[in-house]
Amino acid sequence: MNAKEVRALSTEEITKKMLDSRQELMNLRFQVVTGQLTDTGRFKVTRRQIALFETILTERAKAEKEGKK
Repeated sequence: MNAKEVRALSTEEITKKMLDSRQELMNLRFQVVTGQLTDTGRFKVTRRQIALFETILTERAKAEKEGKK
């Protein structure tokens, strides 16, 4: 999912996707510890998705704050 697609989502949808991604990251960590994970590249992808969601939510919060002034 790229930034353009994420920006088209509502704030609630982005928040839900971010929570799902955080849960996935936690599951990946457990899989590494138990030796079940073979595709370690999913770590990078998941962490970057979370960062993208957080960045867009922060942008929206700043825009809303400046809009109220």
